Amino acid sequence: MTTTQVPEAGRPIVFRRGTVVTMDDARTVHDASDVLVVDGKIAAIGNDLTVPDGTFEIDATGGIVMPGMIDSHRHMWQTAMRAYGSDWTLTQYFVWYYLEHGKAFRPQDYWAGNALSTLDAIESGITTTVDWSHGLQSVEHAEAAIDALVTAPGRYVMGFGNIFAGPWEWTADPAYRRVVEQAIGDSRLAGVQLAFDVTGDPAFPEKPAFEVARELDVRVTTHAGVWGATNDDGVRLMHEHGFMEPGTVYVHAATLGQDSYQRIAATGGIVSLSTESEQSCGQGYPPSHALREHDIPVSLSVDTSAWFSADLFSAMRTTLGADRSWEHLSAHEKGETITHSHLRSQHVVDWATRGGAKAVGKEAELGSLEVGKLADVVLLKNDNSPTMFPIVNPYGHIAMQAGRGDVHTVLVGGDVKKHEGKLVGADIPALRAKLEDTVEHLRSTLGEETWRAGMNPDIPATKVLDNPYMYTDYRDSSTHDAYETQAPQSAGSGAQG
Repeated sequence: MTTTQVPEAGRPIVFRRGTVVTMDDARTVHDASDVLVVDGKIAAIGNDLTVPDGTFEIDATGGIVMPGMIDSHRHMWQTAMRAYGSDWTLTQYFVWYYLEHGKAFRPQDYWAGNALSTLDAIESGITTTVDWSHGLQSVEHAEAAIDALVTAPGRYVMGFGNIFAGPWEWTADPAYRRVVEQAIGDSRLAGVQLAFDVTGDPAFPEKPAFEVARELDVRVTTHAGVWGATNDDGVRLMHEHGFMEPGTVYVHAATLGQDSYQRIAATGGIVSLSTESEQSCGQGYPPSHALREHDIPVSLSVDTSAWFSADLFSAMRTTLGADRSWEHLSAHEKGETITHSHLRSQHVVDWATRGGAKAVGKEAELGSLEVGKLADVVLLKNDNSPTMFPIVNPYGHIAMQAGRGDVHTVLVGGDVKKHEGKLVGADIPALRAKLEDTVEHLRSTLGEETWRAGMNPDIPATKVLDNPYMYTDYRDSSTHDAYETQAPQSAGSGAQG
């Protein structure tokens, strides 16, 4: 059995003779080219580069060198329940996590779920992830979640949230506030966001949470445009109270009207699309068509692997499929034919890289391969797979052909985290044991009958269909009425470039 040779941290690295997809402003693609990494940054891109003595060489021939991908919204703690809810609707998800069983997760279960999710990300070429950690019911849960992130490979933005209390409550808790402030000062994290939703309650009880975010100078990330949960009223209230700030991230944004999209565009908002989730759960039809009409910046995200694929290859693929399905269907209803797709592979690769960098406020450092930027680099290469040749359209290959099994090498800040198809330094058996403990804890706590029934739970007689958030008595039955979605304007509606 051969051992994979991995360079020590800090050693210069060069990728030789690969197809280099830079994702720079000009979307430059270099054929049979080199990428040199020195001191954790991109030092040079070109053919037959001269490199420092002792540089570690990686043969990228027949492969694609691209920026590390960025996931702008993932409930990492739920990875402990991988595929458990594969057949859920969104309502069943709300019932299981929000109403019935979410509080059964101990701090160590959060740690285990997060730790597993970090390896999931790196293995699939995601070098930065926003941990939308919305189950932090105690300081101990938050500390465990953070510990898993800062001791793992990759970059992570900590998104503080708590579905079991109103955001105006947990953001006012001094102990919780201290943890947030400590995370802001922790250089091992790539950033901090506050993660909470706006119900549309006319009293706008979320206002104090926005004020805390402003005081701490952190971004807000919010599930907006989610059928049965958040709608145009929430966006309107944010706008009327002056909290739609540049860099605010609107997750899903699926069941919104034109006014909301215009407000997001005008205030410099960013949308995180989770297309597999929107397709399966019922938040609304994936709104990429509306976002490109309004020129709203887009990023991609996994959401949760309690349901969905834990990689952005699937996100890119499903986003292309959803947008094109909408475009064709809308045209057919008018007796027209779409002859050219507006959304192209290049655009979703952009959303998976540069779009994610915008969502985490790191576009000056991440999201593209440019001299001086941080060396978060992914090599897609699999000499044993017929899927990896020929490479004639690199963007199409990334978005429609490649998968996590083709991720050969991953660098984060110039350090190798995966090489020759294998994670570096990951103690899989130890992590497996921790996850087995979590699953056993949940099964024994819930009971076997409840555990099995939870994979397709019944909906109890509660207000969950009017408002799934158990921390508020506000109710809104507007989703019981038909929601008319406007078809996209085909003529002249170009995708983001």
